[in-house]
Amino acid sequence: MSALTWAVAAVVTDDTGRVLLCRQGRGARRYALPGGRLRPAEGPVRAALRDIRAETGWDIELVDLVGVYHLTGPPGEAAAGRAGPLPDVLVHVFRARAAGVRPAADPPPGCRLSWHSPDALPEVVTPLTRAAVTDATAGRSGVLRDVPWGPGAVASDPLPAARPAEDAHPGAGQPPEQRGEAADPSLRP
Repeated sequence: MSALTWAVAAVVTDDTGRVLLCRQGRGARRYALPGGRLRPAEGPVRAALRDIRAETGWDIELVDLVGVYHLTGPPGEAAAGRAGPLPDVLVHVFRARAAGVRPAADPPPGCRLSWHSPDALPEVVTPLTRAAVTDATAGRSGVLRDVPWGPGAVASDPLPAARPAEDAHPGAGQPPEQRGEAADPSLRP
């Protein structure tokens, strides 16, 4: 068993419903949701706000939690360029809105940001990105999903079935605005 890594990401939308994606590095790199890893003694909400601003320059407003995604790979498969098995990663994916019409700061070099229609994502997106955007735009909340991760996983792989916790939370599966509620105040910093 490998060490557990906790991470965060967000499906950040603008006023027109487009999704913010980041393409790291050069060449045929894949598009991904903005996010990052939790620091010691840091919760997912604070990490999401911090990491997304640091990576994109955008301040965001968290709306709710889309779900928790477990990145999986075949047992014993090694990541490209590293020895040993792929890390065990759990990602808290939030639904978020861009706060403002422009970034609050310049993004650091290395992340090429672009806005995309959720129904016309680039072909080269990470499997996590495709699954989370699909779940978020369908209005799902409380999703628990295993997502393939690693060199063999491609965006065209079929998505495993989402397991929303709808029976535990009335109205789960819809954004708060569609349930007649305001965004959860506990998600504010």
